[in-house]
Amino acid sequence: MTARRLVVAAAIVDDLDRPAHLLAARRSRPAHLVGRWEFPGGKVDPGETPVEALHRELQEELGVSVELGDEVSGPDDGGWVITDRHLLRLWLAVVTDGDPAPLVEHDELRWLGHDDLLDVDWLDGDVRIVHELAGSLERADVNR
Repeated sequence: MTARRLVVAAAIVDDLDRPAHLLAARRSRPAHLVGRWEFPGGKVDPGETPVEALHRELQEELGVSVELGDEVSGPDDGGWVITDRHLLRLWLAVVTDGDPAPLVEHDELRWLGHDDLLDVDWLDGDVRIVHELAGSLERADVNR
């Protein structure tokens, strides 16, 4: 079996301590992913750390700088197998500079609350992560 390529993404939320909303990005390419929703991010280039790659990707894709919160550890050696070729590492993040805009790879962004998290067509590999994060958003809604 070939090793999976590492990709990184951010679960951009409105507040790291008490998140109530999560930013989703709708793919505009490639053709087989058009219209599906995902966490923004991308591949780690040679010579980059995962955190460096994530900051670069968010600047390129959304035009924002972020503060990273905790990594959302997954069940697959700490990450999330999202395809047969990709392992995702995901961090919570809040925007610290810029207004998120769909600059590259996406044509729409949407802030989702707990009750509408599943109203969009998430990429298959992201669905279980959304379910994992839903508990955090639900608790935030209950405690507000």
